[in-house]
Amino acid sequence: MKDFIFITGASGIGKSTLANGLLAHYKTTCIEQNMVPEFISRDGSEPMTGELEELTCWENLVAMLMCFHRLGYKNIIASDFDDLRTADIPIVFKGTDFITIKLVCSDPEQIREQMRDRPDNGLIDFELQRKMNEKNMGRAPLVNEKEIDVAGKSIGDVLGEAIEIIETTPARLDYEYIKPPKEMFYSWVFANGLR
Repeated sequence: MKDFIFITGASGIGKSTLANGLLAHYKTTCIEQNMVPEFISRDGSEPMTGELEELTCWENLVAMLMCFHRLGYKNIIASDFDDLRTADIPIVFKGTDFITIKLVCSDPEQIREQMRDRPDNGLIDFELQRKMNEKNMGRAPLVNEKEIDVAGKSIGDVLGEAIEIIETTPARLDYEYIKPPKEMFYSWVFANGLR
């Protein structure tokens, strides 16, 4: 059993679908950034910047994860956070038994179809999505990070592969880690040259 299971990947690639499948399999808890309560500003008058909004969401997500961990939950699933924060996982969660599952897709047409068929009308900016996926595919794995290429795989195939990785991959608990530059990640706040 892991302490934490992080799921990363570009928009529309199947992160929430995998998170829901893992939640049904492990019957523990799943925390996504969209669970953070609504907020407008810190004092009722100060305008909310994208950076402050992202920081507030991330800090809330980490606090919720740590709360569940402190209470003894295992296989806590976390998804739907800014990809730039993937680089912070080995810092914030060092010493815990965590794994990161990075979803990528080597078939751009498959991911385009997945996005087009989403129930919430999908993501319209296919070019941005393609760039996000390419950036993710080009990045070397981080500490305790494993990659799953979803191309040609069913939802069940991806879930089965993720469970196999989670249950057979020992986590490194003590390691040296140099945080990669932010240019290696995409971000909805900074865009990182993707648009």
